[in-house]
Amino acid sequence: MRARAGRLLPSAFALLAAPAALASEAVSTAPEEPLPIPLDAYSGEAGMTLWRVLVHRVEEDPVNLVATVVFVLAILHTFLAPRITAAAHRLQHRNEKETGGDGHSFAVEMLHFLGEVEAVFGIWAIPLLLSAAALRGWHSVEEYVAHVHFTEPMFVVVIMAIASTRPVLAFAERAMGAVASLAGRTPLAWWATILTIGPLLGSFITEPAAMTICALLLSRHLYELGPSPRLAYGTLGLLFVNVSVGGTLTHFAAPPVLMVAGKYGWGLTFMLRTFGWKAALAVFVSTALFAFAFRKEFADLAGRRKARLADPVERPSERGVPAWIVVVHLAFLGWTVFTAHTPALFVAGFLYFLAFTQATAPHQNPVNLRPALLVGFFLAGLVLHGTLQQWWIAPVLARLEELPLFAGATVLTAFNDNAAITYLASLVPGFTPELKYAVVAGAVAGGGLTVIANAPNPAGQSILSRYFPDGVSPLGLLLGALVPTGVVVLAFLFLP
Repeated sequence: MRARAGRLLPSAFALLAAPAALASEAVSTAPEEPLPIPLDAYSGEAGMTLWRVLVHRVEEDPVNLVATVVFVLAILHTFLAPRITAAAHRLQHRNEKETGGDGHSFAVEMLHFLGEVEAVFGIWAIPLLLSAAALRGWHSVEEYVAHVHFTEPMFVVVIMAIASTRPVLAFAERAMGAVASLAGRTPLAWWATILTIGPLLGSFITEPAAMTICALLLSRHLYELGPSPRLAYGTLGLLFVNVSVGGTLTHFAAPPVLMVAGKYGWGLTFMLRTFGWKAALAVFVSTALFAFAFRKEFADLAGRRKARLADPVERPSERGVPAWIVVVHLAFLGWTVFTAHTPALFVAGFLYFLAFTQATAPHQNPVNLRPALLVGFFLAGLVLHGTLQQWWIAPVLARLEELPLFAGATVLTAFNDNAAITYLASLVPGFTPELKYAVVAGAVAGGGLTVIANAPNPAGQSILSRYFPDGVSPLGLLLGALVPTGVVVLAFLFLP
């Protein structure tokens, strides 16, 4: 009996292994089709209209259409996220009344999850990859994911975590406080300082770091005072626009500039002369316009601040931090910026940083990785979807003249990360210097219109969303960003 079992076991294992072997053989013999099809692989499109080019590319690869439909559904989901969150709150309150308990239920938790803007593109990545696997096979999907660059999401996670620590935040607050003291450290003085100095510093510490620091300081010096919804959304829109353009003083800090600077031969001098001074002027003009428009409300907020100072509450970040710890934190921040394009180095530095914060725990706040990880998840999902949109974005950009290209880049940025727009534009042959300027200027100008328009925006929204009932409204953000976006557009179009 034992001998018989010994003969049967190998046969059984062979039968079990046969399907896997056949699948492996099928994968190895099946022709590999890159996902997506490279832009230079489309042939026979000379003389075609734009519509015919798009139809031809869908016929060549139906995944193109599926990926764009899924992407559009994901964008619509981001606009519906506040409504989903509101529905979750209503259901939770109803459950609490009916059960007399805490209102916890699976339905409530799922609605909360679906209402998280940072989770949207990750959620829709599931139908995207399943559809692509059904049309192309799993091997093509694996190859696609393996070649998508997730460096930027990883960098944002690390830089957010470091920039939000008590030593860095205390240092930034003292530095900006010195400027705000020139106007009496009023809410208006703090607000104006944070929204001008902070975004322009993004040209040196990178935009994600600037966004994190500015959002954290705004939460303390404005949002905790209970501003009106108009001022709350206006500030959020102004912050997003100022950070988007504030990083253009250099060629390495703004993602849409970084994508093309090497290929276009743009250096520090070129950026300062062509973009930087215009961006800085636009930042100051937009902030001044908002300060004038909300001057009465800022006077009311000054009264609320005095009432708070009468009953002071010590904050963790306001407690003294030894200077040497601050210096070490700034060194970790500098290392992360310096190695921003090498994940192995900045992630290794982050592990050392976590060890250092543990060793100096009495002078630290607990490192809160949740906001940073959610933002990283958001950006990773956006990269996964956005890379598959090149089939239609590239031919659209290639057919536009200078002014339409500027306007097209501004509008397209609202629906896709501006770094993706400039990257795809860099693939278009024959761009003149004027067209190169137009596409980059348009991309950074539109970087504050939506949360997905610029990579640092999800970081700011994640930090400040708790001050908006049921989350940040996409329409409210759009309206808040329209005026500063218009100022930037005028600066880039009409200044020499």
